[in-house]
Amino acid sequence: MSWEPVIGLEIHIQLATQTKIFSGASTAYGAAPNTQACAIDLGLPGVLPVLNEQAVRMTVKLGLALGAAIAPRSVFARKNYFYPDLPKGYQISQYELPVVGNGHLDIELDGGVTKRIGITRAHMEEDAGKSLHEGFAQVTAIDLNRAGTPLIEVVSEPDMHSAKEAVAYMKKLHSLVRYLEISDGNMQEGSFRCDANVSVRPLGDERLGTRTEVKNVNSFRFVERAINYEIQRQIELLEDGGAVVQETRLFDPARNETRPMRTKEEANDYRYFPDPDLLPIEIPPALIEEVRETLPELPDAKRERFMREYELDAYDSSVLTTSRAMADYFEVVAAQCADAKLAANWAMGELAAALNKAGLELAEAPISARMLGALLQRIKDNTLSGKIAKDVFEAMWNGEGEANAIIEQRGLVQLSDSSAIEAMIDEIIAANPDQVQQYRAGKEKLMGFFVGQVMKASKGQANPQVVNELLRKKL
Repeated sequence: MSWEPVIGLEIHIQLATQTKIFSGASTAYGAAPNTQACAIDLGLPGVLPVLNEQAVRMTVKLGLALGAAIAPRSVFARKNYFYPDLPKGYQISQYELPVVGNGHLDIELDGGVTKRIGITRAHMEEDAGKSLHEGFAQVTAIDLNRAGTPLIEVVSEPDMHSAKEAVAYMKKLHSLVRYLEISDGNMQEGSFRCDANVSVRPLGDERLGTRTEVKNVNSFRFVERAINYEIQRQIELLEDGGAVVQETRLFDPARNETRPMRTKEEANDYRYFPDPDLLPIEIPPALIEEVRETLPELPDAKRERFMREYELDAYDSSVLTTSRAMADYFEVVAAQCADAKLAANWAMGELAAALNKAGLELAEAPISARMLGALLQRIKDNTLSGKIAKDVFEAMWNGEGEANAIIEQRGLVQLSDSSAIEAMIDEIIAANPDQVQQYRAGKEKLMGFFVGQVMKASKGQANPQVVNELLRKKL
């Protein structure tokens, strides 16, 4: 039997506010355990939550970017469950009346195909604390610093049918929240994490199968592996005559498997009811328009503009616009060197490789966009060959200064004097008669050998275009 996976994602996004959603406690990451949880976060008797306005604005901003409906009135609810990292015994969330309603996100698949993924809702809630097990023998330690950190939970429609589609959707949303500057999206720190709802059904059947939820996966690679494992597990279970149990599961990356955590709750198990300590949120049209004015150029629009304005292909445009920082960097480089394709090649090539090797974010790069643009200008005006430019880039990366200074200090100006290059070629032809004879007999691949010899003799400084022209003439 052929099976069709059905996948929906619930993605939790920590908002980049300075304080928590209902208290003035700091949200800074990395503080000593339980030093950033105040009386409100702990739910001590007599305290009252006060809503963080910035969290509301950030939620509206995301809703607008998703093309979603913004509710003029929304309500906070208490989601009741008992777990050690939830000191109040309930989580303040939203249920029937979230801030953000139906929206969508378009993802790009192989072959340039675009698919629209529906967004059911995006609601505000507070994060729970964190349970710690490593280093604590036979006990669970609780760090409540994270308790009360503002979250947006984005719930998709079950519109995805493969792990690759789910990862493409997750990456697109991750890029979007960073563009909007509402979250740092740091997955290692838990700022962006995913619950994957997975079921399978016979191909062609419109009914949904019983789903499981793989909880709190915090990397794109692990999400793909967890979904693929769960799909295969459910198919094998059904084909052996068994039944899928609706439950919450955890992914173990070391064993590359999911395992049961607890029976999956339904909404009524949480006994939702409106929080009596919080007034409904009223979002007037004027506030929505005020937030709309702060929206940056979004990734899809920027990609289309790069293709149109810079005449880049779809692949280059997609890579460059995945990150707002990279897109801005590229535009400065392209403007300075007046060659968009050259700027794109270096941004996605040498720059990206150097960042990856050093484990740095673009903002930490020792070479600014202006500095790279100045280096590429020296390629454009034939001062440098591409090979020598890479050596200059490495020197710039290591803090030796700007391109022009390094070129002057090292005497790296490209040799374009045809008479000097011609003299080198004459010597190389005279020293390699066998290769000359083979080339003239039709072995044209030897051209690479001769070019290499000239570049070696000139210490890499000969203009490759002049070298090729003169070699073809002489040979």
